[in-house]
Amino acid sequence: MKNFFYAATLVSSLAMGLISQEAAAACRGAWTEGTTYSTGDGVTYNGGKYGALVGHTACVGCGWNPVAAPSLWQAGGGGCGGGNDGGGDNPPPSGNGIAGILSESTFNSMFPGRNGFYTYSALVAAANSFSAFATSGSTEARKREVAAFLANIAHETGNLVYIEEIAKSTMCDTSWGPPGCGCAAGKMYYGRGPIQLSWNGNYCAAGNALGVDLKNNPDLVARDATISWRTGFWFWMTQTGAGSMTGHNAIVNGAGFGETIRTINGALECGGRNPAQVQSRVNNYTRFCSMLGVSPGANTGC
Repeated sequence: MKNFFYAATLVSSLAMGLISQEAAAACRGAWTEGTTYSTGDGVTYNGGKYGALVGHTACVGCGWNPVAAPSLWQAGGGGCGGGNDGGGDNPPPSGNGIAGILSESTFNSMFPGRNGFYTYSALVAAANSFSAFATSGSTEARKREVAAFLANIAHETGNLVYIEEIAKSTMCDTSWGPPGCGCAAGKMYYGRGPIQLSWNGNYCAAGNALGVDLKNNPDLVARDATISWRTGFWFWMTQTGAGSMTGHNAIVNGAGFGETIRTINGALECGGRNPAQVQSRVNNYTRFCSMLGVSPGANTGC
């Protein structure tokens, strides 16, 4: 009886220890630099939920956030509630348009080091203002369009790190563009946003289409995330650029990813002019297609 009592006490103590550990591994709220986390602690970050794989202190300036440090954090772990806790599985995409193809967790996985300016919520809001994006054609075509759009903007922005072009210049040319589309005094029209919108003519045309005065306030593309994303979709859905079709039509009509490159920067990259840049875009595309569960299709190069 004595031995049985001792064993029962020991099991009870072990169980209490496990319960205490479980309680310690609670939701710690939003991830913050400088905080010490224990194994199993849950946090939220950029709309996702993560569990700490090992105990550590998130040192200031190290960039050890849950998206950028997969050796420290597991998506879906921890105790922050919701259907994505505990099992390590990412929630499937839900909704219409891009939200029905691309989940926030997959977006975060595609761009683990992205600038916080480029939010998933702004991406979805902007995409939804162009009703044909990611809603046209077969499921495969819709997935390829999302992958193709993201592949090109990944190349343009260093994987969504840069909001503005590094080498800034005025980029004013009044020989083309919509009527009355001159250059506002003191304004510069260098690349901004996911598509790196450039030149006063494009800023004016995009602004006219979106109902925003980008001629006089081009900096809005670097300050308002939804407007920024919308300029990218405006170009993708309506402009033929250096090609013969829009990026949207290239994918939906089966011309292939290579035609989207031609539209965006074909004059400088296609036809053997810069094969390394083309390959960078193609690599992004094939990787994103794999993450979305679709084959890249034919004609990936230009």
